[in-house]
Amino acid sequence: MGADQATILAEISEMLQAVLKDFDPDTEITMDTTFREDLEMESIDVVSLAGRLQARYGNAVNFAQFVANLDLETVKSLRVGQLVEFIAASLDAAESDSSGSTDPVEAVSR
Repeated sequence: MGADQATILAEISEMLQAVLKDFDPDTEITMDTTFREDLEMESIDVVSLAGRLQARYGNAVNFAQFVANLDLETVKSLRVGQLVEFIAASLDAAESDSSGSTDPVEAVSR
């Protein structure tokens, strides 16, 4: 059963609103929302988000690996949807760990 991206998006939205204290809670976070331009995230915000991802998803989602595999331009224009897709792929890979699943970073980079 694949991970539900709508549920993951809702969870990420809650995390982002907790991390971004000045963020208007009435503003909708979508798959197309960008971290840098739309949310104006600073590096400390990204660190806080990474901690929340670790707490929620454990070792199944390796945010550091995800970001490390992106080039600078991709990081600058990173969308919430790309993170949601990575989390879904990571959870799916963890669920079918013994079946030789694909690398979630590779799946999102396509």
